[in-house]
Amino acid sequence: MTSSSSVPRLVVAAPSSRSGKTTVATGLMAAFAARGLAVSPHKVGPDYIDPGYHALATGRVGRNLDAYLCGPDLVGPLFRHGARGCDIAVVEGVMGLYDGAAGQGELASTAHVAKLLRAPVVLVVDASSQSRSVAALVHGFVSWDPEVRVGGVILNKVATDRHEELLREALEHVGVPVLGVLRRAPQVDTPSRHLGLVPVAERRAEALAAVAAMAGQVAAGCDLDALAALARTAGPLTCAAWDAAEAIAGTLPDGTTGTRSDPGGRLDAGGRSGAG
Repeated sequence: MTSSSSVPRLVVAAPSSRSGKTTVATGLMAAFAARGLAVSPHKVGPDYIDPGYHALATGRVGRNLDAYLCGPDLVGPLFRHGARGCDIAVVEGVMGLYDGAAGQGELASTAHVAKLLRAPVVLVVDASSQSRSVAALVHGFVSWDPEVRVGGVILNKVATDRHEELLREALEHVGVPVLGVLRRAPQVDTPSRHLGLVPVAERRAEALAAVAAMAGQVAAGCDLDALAALARTAGPLTCAAWDAAEAIAGTLPDGTTGTRSDPGGRLDAGGRSGAG
């Protein structure tokens, strides 16, 4: 086991929604877990449905990393808290890589969280209906923000061997390795609803089958060794892990210190009142 400050980690992102992020992220979590690794699952943003699938894939609680609700300063500490004792972490992004809070620049985007975590990004690209153009698309995402490190591409919905050959040839000029190719296949049975996937609790048997299918696709089409090696290039985090006890006992809104049950900090170590 590695310390949470140096746990290998990847951020799975895409140019847009419905590119295959959830399939790749969940399948990757399950594939790493099948290798005997303790996998820490995370989701960018407040989504509460995807983490349910992540939990099935890893056997661990799926955790959110939301720079909008929690603030950027808490992203690293919350990650370290969740990843404690794990061998590798996989973070599923939200929407397109650079899509953040409306009108607030990069705030809460997948790119923002990747930078806060000093983590390499794997870009999942829907390659259907294109060949050489994929190079222009990937080049744009790689060069848009030099602080975001796109370490590899996974091509989704590839039609044939010839299609794959054309895509790989085009991407050679971008200098970003292809770490996986997923062929066109019947959609994994994870029906969508207005907030994303249907919650696991409502369809557990189907959800288990869906996670197994995603794991099979990723294990068959991706270079797991290369992805694990990329995860190990993540930079160290210098922040301390978030601690629930410290958070509860921290400074209260009125500026005083203490716990919720002892707002004035008037109890001594034995729980006795220090007043009077």
